[in-house]
Amino acid sequence: MTFRNRLVATTLFALTFCSPAWAGDSWPQFRGASGDGVSEATNVPLKWSEAENVAWKTPIEGKGWSSPVLANGKLWLTTAITTEASKEAFEKKLKGKPKFQQMTSELAASIQLRAIEIDYATGEIGKQVDLFYIEDPDPIHSTNSYASPTPVLEGDRLYCHFGTYGTCCVDTITGKLVWKNQLPLQHNVGPGSSPVLHDGVMILTCDGADQQYVCGLNATTGEQMWKTDRPPHRKEDGDMQKAYATPLVVTWEGRTMAIVPGAQWDCAYDPLSGEELWRVDHGDGFSNVPRPVFKDGIVYICTGFTRAELWAMSVEGLGDVTDSHVGWTMNKQVPTKPSPVLWKNLLFMVSDRGIATCVDTENGETVWTERLGGNYSASPAIAEERIYFCNEEGKTIVVAPEREFKVLAESQIAGQIMASPLLLDGAIVLRTENSLYRIGKK
Repeated sequence: MTFRNRLVATTLFALTFCSPAWAGDSWPQFRGASGDGVSEATNVPLKWSEAENVAWKTPIEGKGWSSPVLANGKLWLTTAITTEASKEAFEKKLKGKPKFQQMTSELAASIQLRAIEIDYATGEIGKQVDLFYIEDPDPIHSTNSYASPTPVLEGDRLYCHFGTYGTCCVDTITGKLVWKNQLPLQHNVGPGSSPVLHDGVMILTCDGADQQYVCGLNATTGEQMWKTDRPPHRKEDGDMQKAYATPLVVTWEGRTMAIVPGAQWDCAYDPLSGEELWRVDHGDGFSNVPRPVFKDGIVYICTGFTRAELWAMSVEGLGDVTDSHVGWTMNKQVPTKPSPVLWKNLLFMVSDRGIATCVDTENGETVWTERLGGNYSASPAIAEERIYFCNEEGKTIVVAPEREFKVLAESQIAGQIMASPLLLDGAIVLRTENSLYRIGKK
């Protein structure tokens, strides 16, 4: 089957084998139930401010760029409560490091990693569960946090991941820890990739500067079920071998795979066994952050830093499919932090510096490019044919997902937005650096 034919596969086939649509009353993982920022929520607010259309605003102790998750009327999020490191400790930790790294790093003397429950209806804080206490942690990038990975909420279990600082499962009914695990890794700028849960397996991206692999933990016990090393890298510098992307699990033509972008290589794995299914050499990109998006047998992946590119590739095939399964690539205004979002045959993305682009998925051609303004880390989300772009300056710009650029609304709140938004029936949940908002009627 040709690449173009795969793009125009029948709607019935896609509905049969792709992730099902979901109701807009839950948000169990990073970018929602399907992991791609697409929501079927209705009556989603269009415009708000600090004084208008805010159901509640709840202060959150500590700092964390993880998105909240929601199920059964309860929101959960993670946060890191830090004590400031001394100037002497900072200088000692970063001694010998490049000057730019010293200028962009933060260091804590200690961190308390915590999960917090918030009532979705009222905004009241419920359980607060201390998960890990870390003394003398490594430095992180000043734009990162020690609690950036988004947890997964399934049933009465909350699965939290903090990279090298620990992974755990919480019983949300009792607030007790079910299990803990730790996978030491050298992140260099702090943890970033979120966990994914599939059929009882917790899939983790472990692409550090010292080692690179993907692994699966038993969701019931926390024990490691499988571990698969990444393919060899051309670059010897560990900084250019690390990555922070969140896996995306998809099913196509009866085959389920976890697609995990990484430095130099994008790979697909069997989520139950860890067997590598295929790999694509995308060049010298590294520190990948955006989560892939998928539709009709084609996955769209951002290649990370150096010169960010967007690649469209078929998920069929086995082995190294670099020369046979890549449809098109583009390299203009591709983000290194926000993930893209798909709508019909169009892909929408925003660069870190606020340039929004609409791409035709059939040929990779740019339909339009417009400046939104501001800086972006949060990934856009879409509901009711509206794309919500949240920038780091607290502004949300709503754009129509069409071939002509059209701004539908702009809203401003106080605070920095780095976490991706939740689009729900009649509401939006936004996290800033010190508060959680539920936008919409009370």
